[in-house]
Amino acid sequence: MLDFEKRPGAALIAGGTGGIGRAISRILAERGSDIFFTYRGNQEGAASLASELSALGAKAEFARVDLADIDAASELVAEVRSAFGSIHTVVYAAGPHVPMTHLSKVTPEQFRNQLDNDAAAFFNLVHPALPLLRESRGNIVAVTTAATRRFPVRDGLSSSPKGAVESVVRALAAEEGRFGLRANCVGPGMLTDGMAARLIGSGDLDERALDITRRNIPLRRFGDADDIAEAVAFLASDRADFISGQTLDVDGGYGV
Repeated sequence: MLDFEKRPGAALIAGGTGGIGRAISRILAERGSDIFFTYRGNQEGAASLASELSALGAKAEFARVDLADIDAASELVAEVRSAFGSIHTVVYAAGPHVPMTHLSKVTPEQFRNQLDNDAAAFFNLVHPALPLLRESRGNIVAVTTAATRRFPVRDGLSSSPKGAVESVVRALAAEEGRFGLRANCVGPGMLTDGMAARLIGSGDLDERALDITRRNIPLRRFGDADDIAEAVAFLASDRADFISGQTLDVDGGYGV
């Protein structure tokens, strides 16, 4: 399926070196898209991903960007336009590591920082990209969380900013649809990759917690980054050309 072979420009993927971002970059490249991705600190991972995407036949470029920096985000969009001429898709798969903790133990400063580095960072990215997305009649896909529908205890520091991202996506879908621009979200449930893997590695989720989580999922198993990438690729493709303002949870039925 070469869904993106005839699309003008490239897909801009924020957070390309993360477990989910890497899978998204790979599947879009496999389906005909050139890729420009960002990273925060994993330069070795960025170089490795660029080589992998080039081997798939995609033109791939990357940059280290702090999306909480308004000027840096704007300069990023200008750089992508210079390199590829246009942007057909913006995928937001970024966001800092978030420890699981009760909101009563989260300081206002921590909460503000999370909003700056996630919800505000998302807006910093998509705002300067809107003129290019209007030209290409492109789309936005934000990777958020299934926790905005069914709340798991100790997840408020993560799910609250993602809820803000989802609200912005719905607003963009309503306001930008007249230009042919679509905006949607994919809400991951519990995965073996990405944030969940880091939480397991850090000890925030022990084996007892994992067993409880599995029992709360009708499919009784965790997903992986490829499950999320498939959903993103679908929403970004013309096969979803009448879908906008929606959130597709990929959670094994957790939210039912």
